[in-house]
Amino acid sequence: MSDEMVLTQSTGGIAVKIAALLGWLALALQLYLILMSRWQGDKSLLGGVDIFFSYFTVLTNILVAIVLTCAATSGDSPLRRFFLKPTVQTGVAAAIVLVGLAYNLLLRHTWNPEGLQWVADELLHDVMPVLFVIYWWFCVPKGTLQWRDIWPWLIYPLVYFIYALVRGYFVGSYPYPFIDVDQLGYSQVLINAVMVLVAFVVISAVLVAVDRWKGKG
Repeated sequence: MSDEMVLTQSTGGIAVKIAALLGWLALALQLYLILMSRWQGDKSLLGGVDIFFSYFTVLTNILVAIVLTCAATSGDSPLRRFFLKPTVQTGVAAAIVLVGLAYNLLLRHTWNPEGLQWVADELLHDVMPVLFVIYWWFCVPKGTLQWRDIWPWLIYPLVYFIYALVRGYFVGSYPYPFIDVDQLGYSQVLINAVMVLVAFVVISAVLVAVDRWKGKG
């Protein structure tokens, strides 16, 4: 192995470690901001934890941080092998791309975060999606995916949607305005969810197509 290849691999490994650390820091910052807001409002901190884990953005960024951490570390645990499977990593890539697109197209105009909240917002919705797509492009082995791999990936957004509706029914609030049953009704929420799911399928199909194309190179 040439010195140039060793340097390239070393630089790539450092970059993945930095990306993993940035992912966890973004999540920690968002949790801190939610808990601080709850504390200042004399509200339950446990409720703040519930709010934190109610967001698809947060759950998906946790998956991203786990994958990057597995890639940045060594070992041979079943968990690490699972998260480093090309099918799993690509499914996570599809989900985090959906996070970035949905936020910028549907949600960015609904509020105007400032200060540390702006930092957390940008990291979770823009920076981490871009970093993970770059990681997926350069670091995930290509040429192993099949079109049928898309179907298992759909389980994640479907389960999340059911969870968000059930949680919203009991606590009376929904994490995103386009699934707010109290404001829109179940019919419109279902239509919105189907549209988001279609977008997820399209993103997934593009990633599989790219994987198959790169695998032939």
